[in-house]
Amino acid sequence: MSIVVTAATGHLGQLVIDELLQRVPADQVVAVARNAEKAAGLAERGVEVRIADYNDPAALATVFGAGDTVLLISGLEPIRRAQHQSVIDAAKAADVARIAYTSVLGGPEADFDLAADHIATEQAILDSGLPYTFLRNGWYHEVYTDQIAVQLEHGVVGSAGDGRIGSASRRDYAAAAAVVLTGAGHEKTAYELNGDNAWTLAEYAAELSRQSGQDVAYNNVPGETLLGILTGAGVPEQFAPILVDVDAAIERGLLAGRGSNLSRLIGRPTTPLADAIAAALQQ
Repeated sequence: MSIVVTAATGHLGQLVIDELLQRVPADQVVAVARNAEKAAGLAERGVEVRIADYNDPAALATVFGAGDTVLLISGLEPIRRAQHQSVIDAAKAADVARIAYTSVLGGPEADFDLAADHIATEQAILDSGLPYTFLRNGWYHEVYTDQIAVQLEHGVVGSAGDGRIGSASRRDYAAAAAVVLTGAGHEKTAYELNGDNAWTLAEYAAELSRQSGQDVAYNNVPGETLLGILTGAGVPEQFAPILVDVDAAIERGLLAGRGSNLSRLIGRPTTPLADAIAAALQQ
């Protein structure tokens, strides 16, 4: 019986593996990855690597075993709903003990486009009859701090108004996943997860200005304008409207946060936004 992490070489997956190795021996952890070369570093740490792609049901059928605990990390492709179903089907066929899924803050109440696949996946897991844990992650600091180079040059642009964002770091969410995967009492539970302190994009721009020594403004623009900016910057045409819709959801308060489950699970305060900005500026 192992703890099996899918998408293990992605940004979140690697951090989950790292957090797991701080809690359990490496021989209890299995990393599912599409590429053996990218997973070589995990293998060097004693983690078993199994090769499978979300688009390959036959390969997925080989990566789970009876009694395993599985973390399904959500995919990024437009067809991810079908991909998730393939993972769920393989996990059910293998008779795993539990499946955890990285969902979205608000779950079925999240009425914005990005949430639709997450809501469908949660329902598919419920329909499977497998014991489950839903990790309804809020927004990540890195959604913004990964764009600091552009922000320093062009400012922070969005259409979220004064909506607040209860973000946390990827490491925070990874730590929560590791706690849930290695602990008892998390079955049939949905955790709403977000950072301890919510902030606005204007406050983000002010903090970036303070730390960088540059004047960084927040430019709040209409959704149609933001859509044109995103597509002009090379964001795929099918994904840009989803990002604009997320800003609309932020303005409606849907990503501001729902309590302190995340800090409670990880046993410490979530990473402050200021710390994430400082780390990004040092890179």
